[in-house]
Amino acid sequence: MSSTRDIRRGLSMPILPDPATYINPRTGATWPTTTAMWRAPDDGGYVNLTPGAGLAPMDIKMDERSLWRYSSAIRLAEPPAATLGEGWTPLIPAQWDGQPVLMKAEYFMPSGSFKDRGSAVMLNYLKQTGVSKIMEDSSGNAGSSVATYAAALSLPCRILLPASAPMAKRIQMAAMGADVAPIDGSRDDTARAALVEAETVFYASHNYQPFFVEGTKTLAFELWEQLGFQAPDCIITPLGQGSNVLGCHIGFAELLACGAIDRMPRIYAIQAANCAPYHAAHQFGDNAVDVEINPTIADGIATPTPVRLREVLAGITETNGDTVVVSEAEIIAALGTLAQKGFFVEPTSAACGAGLTRLIERGAIGKKETTVVVLTGSGLKAVDKIGAALNLG
Repeated sequence: MSSTRDIRRGLSMPILPDPATYINPRTGATWPTTTAMWRAPDDGGYVNLTPGAGLAPMDIKMDERSLWRYSSAIRLAEPPAATLGEGWTPLIPAQWDGQPVLMKAEYFMPSGSFKDRGSAVMLNYLKQTGVSKIMEDSSGNAGSSVATYAAALSLPCRILLPASAPMAKRIQMAAMGADVAPIDGSRDDTARAALVEAETVFYASHNYQPFFVEGTKTLAFELWEQLGFQAPDCIITPLGQGSNVLGCHIGFAELLACGAIDRMPRIYAIQAANCAPYHAAHQFGDNAVDVEINPTIADGIATPTPVRLREVLAGITETNGDTVVVSEAEIIAALGTLAQKGFFVEPTSAACGAGLTRLIERGAIGKKETTVVVLTGSGLKAVDKIGAALNLG
């Protein structure tokens, strides 16, 4: 099967996947994806996509070194109009606390974070369905990613973010041509401001619009392929709103359903103790999300109000995984250890190292297991914060 690839003009995809359908997980109502939406018309909540069919090794476009090698399982109605080479990131062997692990270097993405998987698919979908202008809210990486792909697709873009967001990420968004709007107050204040603006412009929310997760599920496909078409034993990922948890759960579930794998990997989701609503809900029930919130160096997972609470928790419990909380001191220690091993990542990614230490200490991860640690964002986005934390100034 032939394919052409151009960094700005997209790909040819001779075989297109069956289209997805929007579904309200609370009511069961469905809508076609020919018209873009980010919330359900019947109750105003978020929408999902109906399950995909998965894929087999023979379906992979082996000459395409990006996530679009899995285009047969990415449910766009047309080939993508733009790609920047997102996906197909390295899986690097390393040692952690005396155990072998595999570091999935998602910070090699075009905008410097894993969010490019979701943004590339979501924004290509929105472009195909006629959306002409978008708005997003973000603590940093999602906004940078959306701004990057909006630029590639010539989509006017406005990003709302907390005024306290890292300056490097704000500059990255602005350099891409986004209209950057800092909002005073908390991350929740920014989300509330976005909901107001969503009345007049399409809300390309990485938390609400489900084609974002259609992109992050390619992480599962990629790990499966890189591991010789096997699932790992466990995956360790930071947990903010949960798009990596959701993506891995959905992607591996599609592979399981089509017979490409015979078991699901355990998903371990790491939260900073200073902002851990998902952990509280996992430990004490869905109603335990009203927890004390304090600032954390891991700003990428400082999300106090879960959007897809039950689905994220299902991705953890249905795979026999767990939530883990780590302190600021543990995150900083892991940040230094990762850097000394050659992994210059932002503090959010370092939370995974801290969580891995805890999991190893309690015997949750065996030495002979295949363990993948997802390193989500580049340290270049947080050099001032990293310098201060590691006393490098």
